[in-house]
Amino acid sequence: MCKFPQISYMCCMAAVLLRSGATFTQQPTDLVVVAGQPVTLPCSIPGYHGMVLWLRDGMALGVNRDLSGYPRYDIVGDHSKGEYHLLIQRTEMQDDAFFECQAIQAAIRSRPARLTVLVPPDDPVIVGAPVVSLRAGDHLNLTCHANNAKPAASIIWIRNGLVLSGAMYSKTLLRDGRRESTVSTLYLSPSNIESGQQITCRASNKAAPNGKDATVTIDIQHLPLVNLTVEPQPVLEGNLVKFHCSAKANPPVLYYRWAKGGSVIPEVSDDTYEVVVDHSFFTEPVSCEVTNALGNTNISRNVDVYFGPRMAAEPQSLQVDQGSDAVFNCAWTGNPSLTIVWMKRGSGVVLSNKNTLTLKAVKQEDAGKYVCRAVVPRVGAGEKEVTLTVNGPPTISSTQTQQALYGEKGQIKCFIRSTPPPDRIVSHSTVLESGTSGRYTVETVSTEEGVISTLTMSNIVPADFQTIYNCTAWNSFGSDTEIIRLKEQGERPLPISDISLSLSLSLSLLDLKGVVSAKNDIRVEIVHKDHNAARESDEHTSIKQMMVSRCEPVLKQLEVLQEEEKEFQHIKVGNEEEYPGRVSNSREPRRNTVARIQRARFPLSFTRAKSGGSISLKKKFRHIWPLHQHNLCSGLMGASRSALADSTTSLFSHRSRLLKTAQSQVGELCWGIQIFGAVSANLIFTVFKSHLSQVSHCR
Repeated sequence: MCKFPQISYMCCMAAVLLRSGATFTQQPTDLVVVAGQPVTLPCSIPGYHGMVLWLRDGMALGVNRDLSGYPRYDIVGDHSKGEYHLLIQRTEMQDDAFFECQAIQAAIRSRPARLTVLVPPDDPVIVGAPVVSLRAGDHLNLTCHANNAKPAASIIWIRNGLVLSGAMYSKTLLRDGRRESTVSTLYLSPSNIESGQQITCRASNKAAPNGKDATVTIDIQHLPLVNLTVEPQPVLEGNLVKFHCSAKANPPVLYYRWAKGGSVIPEVSDDTYEVVVDHSFFTEPVSCEVTNALGNTNISRNVDVYFGPRMAAEPQSLQVDQGSDAVFNCAWTGNPSLTIVWMKRGSGVVLSNKNTLTLKAVKQEDAGKYVCRAVVPRVGAGEKEVTLTVNGPPTISSTQTQQALYGEKGQIKCFIRSTPPPDRIVSHSTVLESGTSGRYTVETVSTEEGVISTLTMSNIVPADFQTIYNCTAWNSFGSDTEIIRLKEQGERPLPISDISLSLSLSLSLLDLKGVVSAKNDIRVEIVHKDHNAARESDEHTSIKQMMVSRCEPVLKQLEVLQEEEKEFQHIKVGNEEEYPGRVSNSREPRRNTVARIQRARFPLSFTRAKSGGSISLKKKFRHIWPLHQHNLCSGLMGASRSALADSTTSLFSHRSRLLKTAQSQVGELCWGIQIFGAVSANLIFTVFKSHLSQVSHCR
């Protein structure tokens, strides 16, 4: 017998059941259920009317239909048929266990059944969603979390319907030991992403076979992407042009700023700029600067403006020595491409098609105006003129026969091109430098082209038409000479061969009328001197030395006579020097003619032949007659007329006058012969030729 009543009761009931043969027609089996869903575990014992007990993981849930401690649990089924099914509503993770149904009185139990509860992952979460922003050029790093899943969730990344590869995964088991969390990280390069794209993170497991999605939008932020258009192009200078600045920016555009050639255009602030263009738009670009929160972008455009030539590097006039090279540089800008041409003014010959014009070993004829001309086809042309000045011997260009009216004012002009120009005037006893002396006035005017020396006679007399004038120009490079005569206006010019005859006849007529010249020869001299270089050409020096060597013997003999004259007169002759610029109206000679020869350069002169002197006193100069006979005879002929005109004076005064006049004339004759050369010397001798027959020793 059983000692305890309850146990005894149960033992008795078990014995009854065993004797009755109660068995399970339905018993629980392994099931898989998704959390939250209901599930029923079957348990049927037909004909059994005793207690039924459900156990979860070995723990009793309750007896018969009383499961009050588990509100989600119910015992369902027909009791009369022995049905004791366990209904679990809204399964939870704690329901994931082994369940067993027992018939207490029958002393039987069902086999253990495993209820597996599946837990879908929580909704996946993408870090930074729904919009992930990054700067252009940066890599994209997306992270997706799928938590609390059983089993652990699988994560895939999808873009435009395609699964992206290369993601990395990690799983973490939660404290309940059943659920897991999954983390997936996706890396994308800048070239593999675009702004506005959507990327999906999909997490799935057996509880959620279709998966759960989380989507993120990619926002690539960048500086403004700017495009600047110019219309129309090309365009002719002076026409309207429209600039349009279109920009794509993320974040949006804040403002626009326009500039030209680096200078801001404050009056324009939107995306369009209209302006009438000139040539500067070809070289000075127009820029559009667009700014957003990340920074700014600047883009510029030059306008294809068609414009005529404009000077970029202006050529400079040059002054070079004869024989040197002359190099001119000239630069133009123009659009379309221009053509450069170098020419000499007045000549159609193209000297160069480059920016540089080089003239090798220039001559005086190379001097002049040169033109650098640029042509832009169908647009326009431009030119710049420069002057080439060649330092060289002077060049005289004057009319050999010039006209005047008898009794009126007359002029003889001599035009000299000379570089370097004259800067000093010197004189001697018969030289009129400038200003007025009697009826003669000399003016020298410098112009851009050269020097004009003008001899003005206030009252033209017949002798002026029989005078020969020599215009000679000198500088440190050499000399040039021009013979000029004055012709009565309306009269036919005389040939050069008739000059000597006409002049002789005129002088004879003057003698018959008793007219005596009261003035010495009139000569204007201008010396060209280069103060900067302070140079004197070898040619100049050699001519001076030659003149001194040839004339000095004659002049020294005349000086001996002068000393004798002093002894006769017992008069002390002063040693006064004649100052430059002074005009001599007397017949007094210079004290030292040789010194005068050495000082003077005699570059520019007007010489007037004159009358005077006596032939009857030739015998008084016996001791100097053999010296340079022809030169002295020519000088004496100049003195003869003057001596005859004064027949009442004493022999001594005649000798004195003749001495001084001869000395001056011989000196001038020596100058003329040496400076003017063979042609001028012949002319000088021609003037006296008709009178030589009067002197027996000169025949």
